[in-house]
Amino acid sequence: MVEREEVRVEVDGRVLTLTSLSKVLYPRTGMTKGEVLNYYAQVAPVLLPQLQDRAVTRIRWPHGVGDMSFFEKNAPAGTPSWVRTVTVPTTGSRTAEHREGTLTFPILDGLAALTWAANLSALELHVHQWTVGADGTPAGANRIVIDLDPGEPAGLQECCQVALLVRDALGEHGLAAAPVLSGSKGLHMYAPLPEPVEPDVATALAKEIAESLQKANPSKVTATMTKSRRSGKVFLDWSQNSGSKTTICPYSLRGKDIPKVAAPVTWEEVEEGAEDPLGIDQLGPNDVVTRVSESGDLFTRATGL
Repeated sequence: MVEREEVRVEVDGRVLTLTSLSKVLYPRTGMTKGEVLNYYAQVAPVLLPQLQDRAVTRIRWPHGVGDMSFFEKNAPAGTPSWVRTVTVPTTGSRTAEHREGTLTFPILDGLAALTWAANLSALELHVHQWTVGADGTPAGANRIVIDLDPGEPAGLQECCQVALLVRDALGEHGLAAAPVLSGSKGLHMYAPLPEPVEPDVATALAKEIAESLQKANPSKVTATMTKSRRSGKVFLDWSQNSGSKTTICPYSLRGKDIPKVAAPVTWEEVEEGAEDPLGIDQLGPNDVVTRVSESGDLFTRATGL
């Protein structure tokens, strides 16, 4: 019988028991849970601002990618009392008078809470575009996101080309866009809002932009969710601004065979990727750690968030 591997550590004044640090969570590359924890510790200064005041849905791979995974919204049994939580309705409405059902999410607002989640093999951290106040009161969406998802044979180059169109369209609404590689196939486009709005308002704006680009560029862009209509085009998913939906958080790992990250990039890199199919590629955790060390927080610099 293999003895359970445990290490007690102190993180920001909290004592945590870390387990199975040598367990391989990415079999293709051999990346272990200990290395996952180390990645999150290194990027915490730029990741935590994106998790601040946002309910977090985790995707957990207890036995590593390629094995069973599951979405987890509620804070699980055994969640430390010091992990901040927020209770929200499940109906899509976030107002107190519509609480037919509720979910109690954790908020990972410090390195200790982030380490706690990563120790549970929560590789992917997904957040809403809305935030909550210190007392858990909904504060509205302070940004919009549009997910650029390529339909084969379109790929990342086509996403970069369409991202430039999305940037211009957002600019026409007085919004400055920031590009983030999804860590999967495409790109995410974020734009901070001048003031918080209800998710329905943010969704309507994102949908308007997506549909206008589809109308102007029907051979390149689709705003329709039907997968059969995506072939060779870039799908602009505007629906992730819904109050009930989430998007992978900037700087989060992805649970792919090869570890990749939802990594902020510069517009110069996107422009190069639009011209050259080899000009840009999804980034791994070591790439992102190096970039953060050399260039700081590209996302906050671009958005102010």
